[in-house]
Amino acid sequence: MAAQKPKVIFFDAVGTLFGVQGSVGEVYSQLAQQFGVTVDPKALNLAFFDSFESAGSLAFPGTAPEDIPEREYGWWWAIAAETFQKVGALNQFADFPTFFSALYDHFASAEPWFVYPDTLNTLNHWANQGVELGVVSNFDSRIHTVMETLGLSSFFTSVTISSEVGVAKPDARVFEMALQKHNCTPEEAWHIGDSFQDDYQGARAAGLRGFWLKRSRES
Repeated sequence: MAAQKPKVIFFDAVGTLFGVQGSVGEVYSQLAQQFGVTVDPKALNLAFFDSFESAGSLAFPGTAPEDIPEREYGWWWAIAAETFQKVGALNQFADFPTFFSALYDHFASAEPWFVYPDTLNTLNHWANQGVELGVVSNFDSRIHTVMETLGLSSFFTSVTISSEVGVAKPDARVFEMALQKHNCTPEEAWHIGDSFQDDYQGARAAGLRGFWLKRSRES
């Protein structure tokens, strides 16, 4: 039986709609070079993902909305500091706070990101079918600026991110909050993302139809 057209399709953001140019390690290394610190990008990339995986969810339950940006900043600060510490480079910075501020702002711009070649065609296809589109992402409030600068914002009627709602995928509650914005039942919604656990399994557990997007590094 053919699947009925959904009322809304949710997309993950990083790794699904857009990705990092090269690698996180390359971006970190290039910016560190501007601050007089030379670090191997491959070593930085491995250290970053080790730090990122052990950081816990980018979610701050019970935090007042006006305090969330500071919590986001501190969350990423800890990851960046640990990343450079792991490769023995943290103490090479004359002024790590200034470096991190530049790094944080850099990832709020379009420069370190690229939109996957199939993204715009996919979004246009479903928008032209009258399907509502939303983003559900374990990201921070910079996503609004990033999506705007990448030319993606106009496609989406909702953006639900873990740092603002206080819970992260694969927790069903983040999908429930996204569904509420569209007055939609789980059975009427799809979710597409690149993480098997967070996106595919998380969506299915919440009652949505899940799609696992397995991107290659070249896609």
